[in-house]
Amino acid sequence: MPAEPETTEKPGFWKRFSKSLESGRQAYVADLKEVFGRPALDAAFWDDLEAALIAADVGVPLTERVVQGLRREAAGAHLRSPEQALTHLKAALQKQMGSRPRALNLEGSPAVLLVVGVNGSGKTTTIGKLASLLRREGRRPLLAAADTYRAAAIEQLQLWGQRAQVEVVAHRPGSDPGAVAFDAVQAARARGADTVIIDTAGRLHTRTDLMEELKKVRRVLERLDQRSPQEVLAVLDAHIGQNSAQQVKVFQQAIGLTGLAVTKMDGSAKAGVVLSIEEDLAVPVKLVGIGEGLDDLDRFDPGQYLDALLRMEESP
Repeated sequence: MPAEPETTEKPGFWKRFSKSLESGRQAYVADLKEVFGRPALDAAFWDDLEAALIAADVGVPLTERVVQGLRREAAGAHLRSPEQALTHLKAALQKQMGSRPRALNLEGSPAVLLVVGVNGSGKTTTIGKLASLLRREGRRPLLAAADTYRAAAIEQLQLWGQRAQVEVVAHRPGSDPGAVAFDAVQAARARGADTVIIDTAGRLHTRTDLMEELKKVRRVLERLDQRSPQEVLAVLDAHIGQNSAQQVKVFQQAIGLTGLAVTKMDGSAKAGVVLSIEEDLAVPVKLVGIGEGLDDLDRFDPGQYLDALLRMEESP
């Protein structure tokens, strides 16, 4: 009787997420282990804890605020050891992240998700993976190729549509993006799709004319449904951290953002970047991506994320 072929089940998303951060963690995890392994909460402990968190890309303002809170707890005798400080640090960061809404708003007929971002952020890739994620959750998404400036952008979205097994509404290159968005919503209504995800030009955040066009797309959607778009998601590249947040601020000012999708959280990206970006933009991270596979995007989970950020050991 022939031997059955071995099946290797792919690890879950957050296990892969934790593993993918290993190279970025090397910049700070040794310092964290050393700091939390000390015998006492002295002045050097607090200074070095601040330095280690900043090295993890948590950001200066949030690091200072959290460490000051821990010092107050220590002064009130609520904290007596570095080991307890680690537990309280996790709790403080969990509270910080837990106050923000994480769920995607998918209420609508259809729900419309407008996705923005600069070239190279992973925007179109994220849209394809999001469509696949929503399909696995039982929804019927449809994609709209409203990045009409580059024929390659339309073709790339169509390829991702094929991979995710979802329909793509597209016009000729150079068409009006607002017309593409309009037709996509009407097509979704006619075909029974419950979610429309709209790709937009990977516009430079300094191009005023393109920002005005993005506002126009939003107005078109609002005329179809006053509640639309239900989400305006900005895609950010984790590798450029704070610079990515600066780019996205212009989108926030122009059309408002409801959520962030942080991509490329693998390789050399430092895990703390999610905390610093949220702190800077005051917009919740709702999605996080780690690779090029269809299942390499998931809804953001603060608890799982903090476990990966502050884990002292290597991933198995």
